[in-house]
Amino acid sequence: MSEIENAQIENVTISMADHGCITFFLNLSGNGWGCGFGGYCIGHGYLGAKKFSGSGKGIEAMARIMDTVGVERWEDLKGKYCRAKITGWGGTIDEIGNLVKDKWFNIKAFFGEGEDG
Repeated sequence: MSEIENAQIENVTISMADHGCITFFLNLSGNGWGCGFGGYCIGHGYLGAKKFSGSGKGIEAMARIMDTVGVERWEDLKGKYCRAKITGWGGTIDEIGNLVKDKWFNIKAFFGEGEDG
């Protein structure tokens, strides 16, 4: 059972510091809670690497997140508000939505891990 909560995007990151896996994260906070959204490997590389690779699906996920929240630049996500489907204390956030419109993005289903994926 999930609940829908309003959340603020406190920070956004794109990093290749996690064992050569390029990832993105949104740090969300709500009324007394905080949680990360993302963390999927969207490419490979590290400082000094001879070869880098990226995932078109990963770029599409980032574009869908920006479209859902309503921004044109990744860095503009910081400070914006969205809705989050929360699975409960200690659970995950697999889906975020636009604060006003009925527009949602389920990252777990998008990457083929959910019931709809």
